[in-house]
Amino acid sequence: QVQLVESGGGLVQPGGSLRRSCAASGNIFSVTSLGWYRPAPGKERELVAVITSRDITNYADFVKDRFTISRGNAKNTVYLQMNSLKPEDTAVYYCNGMISTVGSTRLNYWGQGTQVTVSS
Repeated sequence: QVQLVESGGGLVQPGGSLRRSCAASGNIFSVTSLGWYRPAPGKERELVAVITSRDITNYADFVKDRFTISRGNAKNTVYLQMNSLKPEDTAVYYCNGMISTVGSTRLNYWGQGTQVTVSS
């Protein structure tokens, strides 16, 4: 099985910064992508940012030029640097991984989710 363990998050004032991290572990064969999602009206979750195994990144329009996604040297770790935070960024953020395990096809895995609150 695969586990995604998140860290970071919490309370920050508007204009402040937070750094989130997420580490994938388990019987991993390959990691196609790692990313971050949050709940959205009318759908279960919406993309915030994603990075592929070739370091191609994609961002939601509402976080472009403020958030940066990157992978660690271990390649199974993903970071989300959140700058210039706004109250509307308040949400539970979930780490996501599209991961293949030994002997299994690629599946979606989710972290436990961590609250980010932007408030003065």
